[in-house]
Amino acid sequence: MPRRAWLILTALLLARVGFGYEYQSVPSLGPALIARLHLSYAGFGSLIGAYMVTGAFVALPLGFAGRRFGDRAVLGGGMALMALGQLVCALAPDARGIALGRALSGFGAVAMMVLQSKVIADWFTGRRFMLAISLSSAAYPVGVGLAQLVLPVLARHGGWPMAFGSAAAEALIALALFLLSFRPHADAAAPAVGFGLPSAREAGLSACSGLIWTAYTACYAAFLSYTPALMAGRGEGLALVGLVVAVATWGNVLATPLGGALAGRIGATTLLAVGTAAMILGVALMGAADLPLLSGVLVGLPGSLHAGLIIALGTLSARTENRAVGMGIFFTIYYGGGALAPALCGMAADAYGGLPGAMFAGAAIGALAIPAFLAHRALGGRRVLAAEG
Repeated sequence: MPRRAWLILTALLLARVGFGYEYQSVPSLGPALIARLHLSYAGFGSLIGAYMVTGAFVALPLGFAGRRFGDRAVLGGGMALMALGQLVCALAPDARGIALGRALSGFGAVAMMVLQSKVIADWFTGRRFMLAISLSSAAYPVGVGLAQLVLPVLARHGGWPMAFGSAAAEALIALALFLLSFRPHADAAAPAVGFGLPSAREAGLSACSGLIWTAYTACYAAFLSYTPALMAGRGEGLALVGLVVAVATWGNVLATPLGGALAGRIGATTLLAVGTAAMILGVALMGAADLPLLSGVLVGLPGSLHAGLIIALGTLSARTENRAVGMGIFFTIYYGGGALAPALCGMAADAYGGLPGAMFAGAAIGALAIPAFLAHRALGGRRVLAAEG
């Protein structure tokens, strides 16, 4: 593979790390923000979901924009907005200002996410494609894990301006490397005029894979967002809380590439069934019993095996010339669900009378991955990965 391909992938991985770091910034600072801003659980969940709220409206238009103006312009602009939004958060005086900054960063992250997988598919094929996609998926929990480790320390020394400022700096580094390294692949589809949609089958496959990804990430995010506060309420020490979150995040980093290697050996259906069952069980167990380490292991290891597979399904659901628009459909579903899920979990916690309700709601949302995958197969999805070898 050309050296440029790996440089481009590195820039995209840094941007994906930044996505996880930015998204997890509010959950990582949760106890302090809830106390200082006087937030209910539903309000806290809404502040988390503010990062995702614009995606439901702009993912598909950004897919069209990528096809019209090219990957460099849209991806680079997205990374710049990721940095700008975090600067707004750093300067914000209250929850509304933080929500505005997160919405702006989230807008930029949509542009990055919609075209990232398309660019990877342009530069990598066959087994290298599955490896690159799996590494891309694993970059998100790296960002989440770094947020858990770094942001509370930064906040103690410099308040939330320093914490959010570090996220802006990371996004700027990713942007600089991307602009220095990126060139369109020689065989990539050229920018096109027009707004033609993919075929009905391609649109349906993209939507189904987007729902699978929404179910998986909502369940995973519920665990990461509410576990620290839930364990603190049970009287668990900070060391155990940190260990559980670390296992759930850094275990994902190991499990996702492993799942990419296993996909061709045990089959997509088996891999997704095992991964989904483990994720649901781990999240529900956190709400039902005081077995936090076991829950973290289930979520971070077997529960994360299928993450790269889901992104691969979405990326390959549309033909090359329609891939940017297909990923726009994929992320429209994902961002719509991602904006609603944290608030729904928070509402469930308020209704249940405690944070276990958030875990049960997250597990229920995660179960939606199974019917969505069956619908994907019914539309011919089993041929999607076979075509890539």
